[in-house]
Amino acid sequence: MERLQKVLAQAGVASRRKCEELILAGKVEVNGELVTTLGTKVDPAQDIIKVSGKEIRGENKIYIMFNKPKGVITSASDPKGRKVVTDYLKGINERVYPVGRLDYDTEGLLLLTNDGEFANLLTHPKHHVPKTYLATVKGVPHGSALDKLKAGIKLEDGMTAPAEVEYKDIDEANKEAVISITIHEGRNRQVRRMFEAVSHPVIRLKRISFGDILLQNLKRGSYRHLTKDEINHLQQIAKNGLLKSKTPRKDT
Repeated sequence: MERLQKVLAQAGVASRRKCEELILAGKVEVNGELVTTLGTKVDPAQDIIKVSGKEIRGENKIYIMFNKPKGVITSASDPKGRKVVTDYLKGINERVYPVGRLDYDTEGLLLLTNDGEFANLLTHPKHHVPKTYLATVKGVPHGSALDKLKAGIKLEDGMTAPAEVEYKDIDEANKEAVISITIHEGRNRQVRRMFEAVSHPVIRLKRISFGDILLQNLKRGSYRHLTKDEINHLQQIAKNGLLKSKTPRKDT
């Protein structure tokens, strides 16, 4: 048995909040009875659920990897009419939404799904799922700057967790460097703020992996479905991270 608003959202009717509004507005029936109470439990496999007189059916769960271009909003819609990631998902009829975010100026690997439990598993901060970026930054950071990033650096919303950082390329002529950085959190514009904190602002930023899933040669603006093995692997990484976070630390 699951909450009615969750079942509606998973069936692609609308967002969870919008589904709650539909219930309160008297638009939802279960087995011929009008339901207006939030939290009502239903069995999606047995109960007949209708929204505005139309029967809803559960969607197939889908899992997509998308190479997000720069200048695209990580959202399913935008009131200002700007380009959003779902504009690129031609042939996808299910209502999918991003797993986490990439900001407007960041490109690279973005996951999308209609599986709320999967999305929450990968984005919950307790699960410590690693994400790797290639950051092109102004100047060439000295080892001390990278050491600060590796150890964790203080931002306005607190200390960051330790990151994995290494040089990838140095452009002496343009006074730029490409740095690989792996973080285990998902704060807003975190990588950009970390490099700003060590006085090396980001010029270009691209996410190249989520867990052990690599962007590889997927073309910008293109997508593909994750394999079953990839889905299971991501879930396992997240669950292992949660177990580690619950393991008591031994005194040293």
